[in-house]
Amino acid sequence: MAHIETVPDEDWHDDAALAELYAQVVDPTYGRVDNIMSVHSLNPRGLAAHQALYVSAMAGTATLRKVERELIALVVSLENDCHY
Repeated sequence: MAHIETVPDEDWHDDAALAELYAQVVDPTYGRVDNIMSVHSLNPRGLAAHQALYVSAMAGTATLRKVERELIALVVSLENDCHY
């Protein structure tokens, strides 16, 4: 398995750009940043772009509920043989 260097969650507050994004990307249930978002921690601009894309995709239309959007994302991942 590949290893991708990330900034540990507890150190995000040491960087102004990451500290600003932390509240947007932390999982409130578990109190941690999911791996898919933390891989961007060395590039806060990339993290902000990924978060904006996610928010747009998951809240961008009034015709689908969030659970329906998540199911579509799951099917696309399965079709693409995504292991994440």
